[in-house]
Amino acid sequence: MPDQNPATPTGRAGAPASRVRDDPRGGAAIAVAIGVMNIATYGFQIVAARALGPQQYGALAAVMNLLLVISVASLALQATAARRIAAAPGDVAAVEDGVRRVTWRAALGLGAVLVLAAPLVNELLRLESVGTAVLVGLIAVPLTVMGGLAGTLQGERRWTSLALLYVAAGVPRLAVGSALILWRPEELTAVVGVLVGALAPVAVGVYALRHRLGGDHAPSDTDHGTRSLVRESLRNSQALLAFFAVTNIDVIIARNLLDDHDSGLYAGGLILTKAVLFLPQFVVVLAFPSMSTGADRQRALRLSLVLVAALGAVGVLAAYLLSDVALIFVGGDDYAEVRGELWLFAILGTLLSMIQLLVYALLAREGGRAVLLLWLALAALPVLAATLVGSVEGLLTVVLAVNAVLFVALLGVVLLRGGHAAHAAADDD
Repeated sequence: MPDQNPATPTGRAGAPASRVRDDPRGGAAIAVAIGVMNIATYGFQIVAARALGPQQYGALAAVMNLLLVISVASLALQATAARRIAAAPGDVAAVEDGVRRVTWRAALGLGAVLVLAAPLVNELLRLESVGTAVLVGLIAVPLTVMGGLAGTLQGERRWTSLALLYVAAGVPRLAVGSALILWRPEELTAVVGVLVGALAPVAVGVYALRHRLGGDHAPSDTDHGTRSLVRESLRNSQALLAFFAVTNIDVIIARNLLDDHDSGLYAGGLILTKAVLFLPQFVVVLAFPSMSTGADRQRALRLSLVLVAALGAVGVLAAYLLSDVALIFVGGDDYAEVRGELWLFAILGTLLSMIQLLVYALLAREGGRAVLLLWLALAALPVLAATLVGSVEGLLTVVLAVNAVLFVALLGVVLLRGGHAAHAAADDD
């Protein structure tokens, strides 16, 4: 890997010195890599939708949505590893060892549970065979392992290697998966392509971390044992699961409160929402290590919020001024009835991206209790929607209002915790 450290020098007490360093090209590399990954993922979906047809593509879409839920474990491990390394750079070796153990146990355990549950998954998702459901369990293993590897690279700020891992998470799936689908357009071969694609980022991460810090670890005041890492990963999983639920429950609400036509229009508008949500994803990746360290965390949060808001503003302005182009992006003339609301869908995407940043800021500061705000928002959305909503515009208004309140509440909690941390640091000085 281009940013692979050669030898590991030793510091005081014979302990390995920290491998944490910053690559000045990191921001651009991560931004491009995540863009490539998202485009490749979108491209695979398009190829699959055209080649498989509605019935079999529906099954693949169900599998991909299940994998999205399963990926919460991967993202939680990534956040745990990145925070631990960034907050305690002198304990990199201990963190790596602990994360490696927890990651493989979690991956194999999750994979085994899903394989055993394959008949149930097959029934719930209405797949063509139990074999496809078994593949879901197999995919869960490299998907989870990728999280631990990515978190280690992220915490060490090895942006070039992390960027290559992100590219490997998208491009091989597009290339191999598309080839398999075009060769044999079946549900099973499509999921095999997803499995092969999931192995590529693991290979990149394992190669990047092939020279692990070994030997005896320096004494540490921080607990990086298995139980501690599992507890933090479970807290992170809960927070990220709550965020995913908040960002996706409106689709379910639309299906239940609106007729088929209007719920389809709302789903089309959400394509733009998700695009704006994922556009500044690289900001979260780059900022998270800095938000985990006492000296830089407030500045990193402020700069990140400004950048995410600026990118969102560009998306909103583009959706407002170029609504005809945005309409093509969300599905064409069949969705013309929401042309006038597309800029509002872009605002929703901006709000969600800023909420995502605040959620990661809480994870960086171990603010687990504040996650209750996400669950409260999740509970409020269906209640308010059932009371007030009778149209696409009405549902969009309710979702915007709830997420705006959630953003303000999370921002207040994060700033309050940051203020307390600053006072504590001043007292220590």
